[in-house]
Amino acid sequence: MPTLTCWKCGATLADVLVPFARVAECPACRADLHVCRMCVFFDPGVRRGCKEPVADEVTDRERANFCGYFTPEPGLGPGMEDGTAQAARAELDGLFGLPSSSVASPSDSDEARRRLDELFGGGPEK
Repeated sequence: MPTLTCWKCGATLADVLVPFARVAECPACRADLHVCRMCVFFDPGVRRGCKEPVADEVTDRERANFCGYFTPEPGLGPGMEDGTAQAARAELDGLFGLPSSSVASPSDSDEARRRLDELFGGGPEK
């Protein structure tokens, strides 16, 4: 089973008792752990941000809550995307002929701005 890690800082949660108490905090960054962002049902792409159909709506997904359906998601951390997000990114990169997981550099954005200016006739108005 993958190790549980903090959704905010990525620190290991091996020493934190599971199931998490509502007041459980990350030992490294003190972030709440019983939060939607840490749950397997969390999905910002669905209505109410939760794939559990009968769970009560939670307005702040980064604060501790009382949800009884909370199940911690292993392998979370800052900058870590789930498999569906990575697959969608790869598909978009392929559609636009970009290398997978490309990140635009400042020179890329300068070139894009230059091409845009050429296309629409000039730079910023003076």
